[in-house]
Amino acid sequence: MGRYPPSVSGPSLLDPSATAVLRLPEFRALLLARLSATLGMSALATVLAFFVYEITRDPLALGLLGLVEAIPALGLILFGGHLADRRDRRTIIAVTAALTALGTLILAAIALDPALVGLPGILVVVFLVGIAAGFERPALSAFEAQVIPIEYAARGASWMGAVWTGGAVAGPAIGGFAIAFLGIPATLLGVSLLLGLGVILILRIGRKPIPVPTPGEGIVASLTGGVRYVARNQALIGSMALDLFAVFFGGAIALLPIFASEILAQPGEGPDAAAIRLGFLRAAPTVGALLAMLLTARIAPRRRAGPLLLVSVAGFGVSMLVFGLSTSFLLSLAALFVSGFTDGVSVVIRAIILRVESPEAMRGRIASVNYLFIGASNELGALESGVAATLFGVVPSIVGGGIVTLGIVAVVALFLPELRRLDLGRRMVEGPGATPSDAAAARDG
Repeated sequence: MGRYPPSVSGPSLLDPSATAVLRLPEFRALLLARLSATLGMSALATVLAFFVYEITRDPLALGLLGLVEAIPALGLILFGGHLADRRDRRTIIAVTAALTALGTLILAAIALDPALVGLPGILVVVFLVGIAAGFERPALSAFEAQVIPIEYAARGASWMGAVWTGGAVAGPAIGGFAIAFLGIPATLLGVSLLLGLGVILILRIGRKPIPVPTPGEGIVASLTGGVRYVARNQALIGSMALDLFAVFFGGAIALLPIFASEILAQPGEGPDAAAIRLGFLRAAPTVGALLAMLLTARIAPRRRAGPLLLVSVAGFGVSMLVFGLSTSFLLSLAALFVSGFTDGVSVVIRAIILRVESPEAMRGRIASVNYLFIGASNELGALESGVAATLFGVVPSIVGGGIVTLGIVAVVALFLPELRRLDLGRRMVEGPGATPSDAAAARDG
């Protein structure tokens, strides 16, 4: 599974160095495809939000953008996982990415004369992009497992996470500068070309075997198979639940403007101080996460990964407690950096758990369940923060979220002993995602 044929030159698959995986041609293509897609999609979100507000001057329209994309993406994700376990995953990724690039090209044409279709026309295109995302995400997650050899699962996850984080930071900045210098239509055209480059890179990777379906399994059983498997696997359900509830209750990003302009404000400061402070506060978690992923690429978190995951999420909760109680800008900045670092470590560990605990024939469906957890935490977390801040106050909502996060870690540790004792080094040998040859390689490595 995910092996390179003997004709492909490259490093020994047992090379333990952090950069050995980068010398695998197909991994490099996959990594660059992830970079181009992340840059393109994060830039698209920024440009599209700017464009919609320019033509509507309505904050509600900005909320509709996210909602219109999220509904089909999450609504179709289970069927997308089913399809990823029944069809060629590379083809699914290439087709859906090409459709997203085409949709962006249509948006560039709309931007030339927005009055022709108005906001409804834009939302229709965004809805279609959301449909493509519902099929692409589980296929991409499953395809990564076929490209990255099992003995490189830890470092591969770290590199993929680092590239995603870097692209998510650089994409909006690139989009903003491009709007200023090129205009919205030309910027959207450039984003479309960037997304098209991702399609070309994916097609440079060889086809992988299509999983063999379970004999006699109907579509209903297949659609729910991933949910049932995750529910029975303590490592998977525990790691997904930690992410869901930690982000849902413990996140503070949506409330950062209030901290920047009010709670951390200093007497006599200039009018631009709050904006500058907000920029630093928003960057701090990302810098922490990026550092964590680069470090885990060097020191793979495999041994005692379960306890490390629990400690990381608990560290996230503590950092939110400190941030919520802090009235010092430097302390708040440090707390957000730690929150990003601990979250980055947990992201890598959860990615490895998803890899080694997923049987090949069910990777797409299990990935779709994981995306449901991620989507729910991301889409509803900001809403929870706003509601809690309105009902209880800004500081109590952040402090309470940190306490709830710590409570969730305690509950998971108490009731899911398999996650508490999880050793990913051993699971790379014994887990359902490993073939006999993978197991031997992991043992030797």
